[in-house]
Amino acid sequence: MDRRFLSLFLLLLSVLSVATEPVSVYADVNKEIIVGGNRNYPPYEFLDQEGKPAGYNVDLTKAIADVMGMKVKFRLGSWLDVRKALDTGAVDVLQGMSYSEGRAKVVDFSIPHTVVNHSVFARKGSPAVNSLEDLKGKEVAFHNRGFIHDYLVEKRLDVKQVLTETPGSALRLIASGKHDYAIVASLPAAYLIKEYHLTNIVPVAKSVATVKYGYAVRKGNAELLAKFNEGLAILKESGQYQVIYDKWLGVLEPKGVPWGKIIKYGAAVSILFLLALAGSLLWTRTLKQQVVIRTAALELEVKERKRATEELLLRQQQLVQADKMASLGILVSGVAHEINNPNALILLNTPLVLDYLKDTEPIIEAHYQEHGDFEAARLPYSRIRTKMPLKLMEIQDGAKKIKRIVDDLKNFARRDESELSCLTDINVTAQAAVRLIEGTIQKSTGHFGQNYADNLPKVRGNAQRIEQVIVNLLLNACQALRNSEERILLSTRYDSDKGEVVLEIRDGGAGIAPENLSHLTDPFFTTKRDQGGTGLGLSVSAGIVKEHRGSLEFASTVGQGTTATLRLLAVLEEVTT
Repeated sequence: MDRRFLSLFLLLLSVLSVATEPVSVYADVNKEIIVGGNRNYPPYEFLDQEGKPAGYNVDLTKAIADVMGMKVKFRLGSWLDVRKALDTGAVDVLQGMSYSEGRAKVVDFSIPHTVVNHSVFARKGSPAVNSLEDLKGKEVAFHNRGFIHDYLVEKRLDVKQVLTETPGSALRLIASGKHDYAIVASLPAAYLIKEYHLTNIVPVAKSVATVKYGYAVRKGNAELLAKFNEGLAILKESGQYQVIYDKWLGVLEPKGVPWGKIIKYGAAVSILFLLALAGSLLWTRTLKQQVVIRTAALELEVKERKRATEELLLRQQQLVQADKMASLGILVSGVAHEINNPNALILLNTPLVLDYLKDTEPIIEAHYQEHGDFEAARLPYSRIRTKMPLKLMEIQDGAKKIKRIVDDLKNFARRDESELSCLTDINVTAQAAVRLIEGTIQKSTGHFGQNYADNLPKVRGNAQRIEQVIVNLLLNACQALRNSEERILLSTRYDSDKGEVVLEIRDGGAGIAPENLSHLTDPFFTTKRDQGGTGLGLSVSAGIVKEHRGSLEFASTVGQGTTATLRLLAVLEEVTT
């Protein structure tokens, strides 16, 4: 009797679900969307015993594709491979990815469709932990390039990382007696512990990280993201989402109510009620679906108009700044030409004077030895006989320095239309930037340090534009100093874990208030407007760094100073050994 009631109830829900299915508003129904996922992350997504995609994410994606009229094809593999596939365009969307600020810099996330809790697991009898901070110095296993891996790298938590191909591999390592702890999402862990019979594994800290979980597309793919957001909204409104959620995730969560009995005794009453309201429900849901679709479209249109207005204002200001820089470049070229002409005479004639002095020195010296001391240039010959060559060499070195500074200034001001594909040495670029504003640095501080890493890999990009970023960072560091006793340190290094070349500029200046730190790269934001600041220097620098697929980060303590960190992807083939 119980089975008959349950079957009849589920059949009625299926009929209503099919009857209320909306028609897609998108005309491009022939385009096949490649959906990537993890082949071993149950119950969210995995390959079943027949090698077919299954799980919560898979059913949710199928339902969204159904209501939106899309054609999808699943491609489940190792998490590392599918993430690379998204970057290269081999897949269009990842159906399950946990949100983090670091990831949001390289992908766009949908509205989250669930929340994922992560727990710390260990063998029975292991010491309990209260937070991730308690894992410092411990051997911790977790999924390679999973959320916990990215999170620990972003937070720079000092643990001994043991990277595994799948979450299940991390749990099996702990169960076998290797390493100290494993960090795995709570629901997959419960599923895998039961599947692999890992009876000696227990959670020692629950919900150490709770994150939003949803779809992810490549940066800028707003159209595809909007489709999935719309489909998800429709499923939640229609109730299909809850059915899918309860099927895969609800069964693993603790229940306070015996749902079997509720279904048993409520089915008979619900059937009659649902049949009476079926007609009106169909009409109401259809209207609601249309309202949801139209509301989402209007919200998207408002956001796009606001973004377009802000971008237009930014472009206008940048055009004004670019015009000023173009005029400055013409002025610099003319001044440099006028300086180089007389300086070339100094460089040309100084060696000739040195040779003349060398050739006449024996004659003058003989005269001195025979007739005694005499005046030359109103000074005793005995006093200037050894200093004159040194003075001439100082003149020659000064002229060479003038030429080097003028060349650097011309290179900096010259418009460079080259692509971002040239191999660039960050050390050489940084040294050119230092030479360019050496006078400003010397006026600002008496303690400027430079520490360039040896055998530093090259990066791919435009050297002139990277130099512009470094110049802006150095000028900001100089302006932050309160007196010449405060220090500035420029250093470079190679981060082998991330495959990045890192340039850091630390100053011991006034620091930046916490409420201003997140706005440093916003267009027109400046705390030095009374000193002529435009608020475009760091904004332009951030845009250049983004074009180079790098990152620009700031850390500061008020009263102690600021650290600016520029990170660019290294060309590993260029590393010398």
